[in-house]
Amino acid sequence: MSLPVRNPHTGETDYHINPVSAENVAAACKKLRAAQPAWETAGFKGRAAKLREFGQQVIKHKTEIHAALTDDTGRAYISAMEIDGIPGAVERWIKCADELGEDTGRSGAMPFIEYSVGYRPYQLVGVISPWNFPLTLSFIDALPALMAGAAVIIKPSEVTPRFAAPIRKIIEGIEGLRDVLCIADGDGGTGAALVDNVDMVCFTGSVATGRKVGEQAAHNFIPSCLELGGKDPAIVLESADIDRASTSLLRASVLNTGQACQSIERIYVARPVYDDFLEKLVQKAKAVTINAPDIHKGQIGPIIFEKQAAIIEGQIEDARTKGATIHTGGTIEKHGGNWCRPTVITGLTDDMKIMREETFGPLLPVIPFDTVDEAVTMANDSEYGLSAAVYAATADEAIKVGRQIEAGGISINDGSLTGMMHEAEKNSFKLSGMGPSRMGTSGFLRFFRRQSMMVNTADVAPISMFDEANANTA
Repeated sequence: MSLPVRNPHTGETDYHINPVSAENVAAACKKLRAAQPAWETAGFKGRAAKLREFGQQVIKHKTEIHAALTDDTGRAYISAMEIDGIPGAVERWIKCADELGEDTGRSGAMPFIEYSVGYRPYQLVGVISPWNFPLTLSFIDALPALMAGAAVIIKPSEVTPRFAAPIRKIIEGIEGLRDVLCIADGDGGTGAALVDNVDMVCFTGSVATGRKVGEQAAHNFIPSCLELGGKDPAIVLESADIDRASTSLLRASVLNTGQACQSIERIYVARPVYDDFLEKLVQKAKAVTINAPDIHKGQIGPIIFEKQAAIIEGQIEDARTKGATIHTGGTIEKHGGNWCRPTVITGLTDDMKIMREETFGPLLPVIPFDTVDEAVTMANDSEYGLSAAVYAATADEAIKVGRQIEAGGISINDGSLTGMMHEAEKNSFKLSGMGPSRMGTSGFLRFFRRQSMMVNTADVAPISMFDEANANTA
């Protein structure tokens, strides 16, 4: 059965995919498993060479990939950034591999037993990626898994599948890599089949779907790495540079039309500077332009997923109905696809959807606070705990507050730095995810199981040593 795919910029259905059946997923996984031992045996240097070739070919075929990715997402500049980021990501994981050494020739409590600890990759890793950064989030897990020695099968979102075709051509042209890397088009059924056929699964997406993936993985006794939703708060202290904070928070809230898990979705501002901050934020938000009708002009693109437009519109209307004030934006604009301009909202109450549910759109609720304790309490009043931001006159002042926030990555005097700092390890709190950090060394080590070799350098212990008559009960 063919699945229609909508172009978010034009609003037209102009592409189709054929979901891979459960039987074909199983067959593909069987082939990947058969090829994986040779890939592991190639060693870090052998795998590094193939992944470097992949990165080079991605840049060589940038025009073709960019056209597909632009049709997928309705934005041009960030699509180019996704492509340009692949070679750097390859080098980052190669560096991690270069720094990883076997722990050999050690002894512990038993000095006559020497041991070494090595690393064995999971044989087959499944990656289920989302629609907001289709290329980046397909390979944020796939590249380190491949570098570790695993084979990988990727299931992209059915909302943004076009980029997979030119990437497949590149993979097919690289001997060795084509045997251990597969991209399978499909929907939820394809993803479920993937989880049933791999040794580890990495999922990025909503809490609801992530919970299903995690439960299915647990049933299959395989580990899952889940990066899920966010409702990221920002706290602007009285001492903060208000111009800097308003500039930063606008970008951190509406970049990629707010379609990023680390987007700021709640802004808490100290009451003495609240009016000044709001005035500056509204002024700057009004100046933001959309890339319609010309995709090469404007600062934010369309809402990629049509259903997300309804969610955003529902949150705006819920807030408006319950007495909130809309200062900018506030409507879903139809220009073929769906656009929403930066929407600054005040007069908010805790019962509004915009305060409780993930938005994944360019909405900026601004709330005053009187004490730091109050701000921290409000920031932590969420089932999410992905990341956050704090602004103050000094980093030390901001960090002191940041330590009290229940979130994995805290940006100081800027917002959404987690998307830029790949070395900074963080874990998701609450419902925002589960498993090791996908950043830093942990982002590489999660694809290994540790294996110990223990060597007895002395005589072996006979069973007679454990005779009950030898017991000393005094």
